[in-house]
Amino acid sequence: MDTEVLRNAPLFANLDDDVFARLTAELTEIDLPRGASLFREGDPGDELYFIVSGKIKLGRTATDGRENLLAILGPGEIFGEMALFNPGPRNASATAVSETRLTGLKHARLKEIIHTTPEVSVQLLQALAQRLSRTNESLADLVFSDVPGRVAKALLDLADRFGRPAPDGILVAHELTQEELAQLVGASRETVNKALAEFVQRGWLRLENRAVVILDLQRMRQRSR
Repeated sequence: MDTEVLRNAPLFANLDDDVFARLTAELTEIDLPRGASLFREGDPGDELYFIVSGKIKLGRTATDGRENLLAILGPGEIFGEMALFNPGPRNASATAVSETRLTGLKHARLKEIIHTTPEVSVQLLQALAQRLSRTNESLADLVFSDVPGRVAKALLDLADRFGRPAPDGILVAHELTQEELAQLVGASRETVNKALAEFVQRGWLRLENRAVVILDLQRMRQRSR
């Protein structure tokens, strides 16, 4: 198992080597192809997951069939921790956006480690606080921002976490379909496509297959506010 990504993840970064070794010894590896479901909304939850490589989308489905993406997560991030503190069915579905490698840790084993190593629980609470902060920010954006602003902000967030330098800008290989990008910002695909077309026309963005190249970072930041 490649533990380098895990060692740099927020949950593990501040743990001493002995505690880290005890935690990673209990991990199981999971490989998912693109589109594969790890668990679905309503499934029982008894395991915490760490992303080693690839991307996972967390989403919910409304009673009328509409889907909403709650988050796109990448290497070093964790999910499935909610059921540790609030046992019950999963409140979201987890699906691989790309070919993904995960490691899983059963909640029962994690609880044993928390009892002997309190700093693990502190790291978990910090992860939960960060997730809650993102959720609150997304809710505020739905109320106060228009669709182009939300699209710009979502692309900038994806660029911060997954972007890499390109000859003419920042390549963001988000690996999302147009429908998934629309679900992420809480808008229709047509409205999101219109916003993207406007960014392209203004020379701020170039579209590629399940990716974008941000050509004018400053303009995109201004539009996201």
